[in-house]
Amino acid sequence: MRSTITSQTSPRYNVIRPPGAIAEADFLRRCLKCGECMKVCPTNAIQPALLEAGFEGLWTPILINTIGYCEYNCVLCGSVCPTGAITSLSVEKKLGNPAKQQPIKIGTAFYDRGRCLPWAMHTDCIVCEEVCPTSPKAIWFEAVDIQMRDGSTKRLKRPYIDAKLCVGCGICENKCPIRDRSAVRVTSIGETRSKKNQMILKP
Repeated sequence: MRSTITSQTSPRYNVIRPPGAIAEADFLRRCLKCGECMKVCPTNAIQPALLEAGFEGLWTPILINTIGYCEYNCVLCGSVCPTGAITSLSVEKKLGNPAKQQPIKIGTAFYDRGRCLPWAMHTDCIVCEEVCPTSPKAIWFEAVDIQMRDGSTKRLKRPYIDAKLCVGCGICENKCPIRDRSAVRVTSIGETRSKKNQMILKP
């Protein structure tokens, strides 16, 4: 008997597959749960799923950005996958070079403004933008003048995500100084491998 709850029938925001992973139903059929992709991941971001992807997805590879992130120029996971569950990519294809090609997208980052230091606490922080590897950067700032509690004025840079440029690598989430639960988090929405797991409204 098979469970009807899977990462395909009930998509979970935290089921972020490695770059080059094929569509979820085929991925689950092909993945041997051998762990080879996990062994070669340079940042240890690829970890075995527990119940995030349902029973069928147990021990399959997902990215956990609090542990690591998808290294921008790395394609090792696809090169060691023995079944093609993760297709082998060139760095150029992953990054979308030449410029006419779209980069491989594994998710999209979103801000939790209640936890983001510039948004919630009027504290200067530009870590996420500094580490964003895309060119141009997917994270940009709006400079605003904020009236502080004591009546003084402070100029702050508030961050935003350009969803068209974000590839979901997760380095912003990994390096966010809010350690227990990052103020910027990546979900699987917008992933290249799925036509269904997309935003309803185009950004």
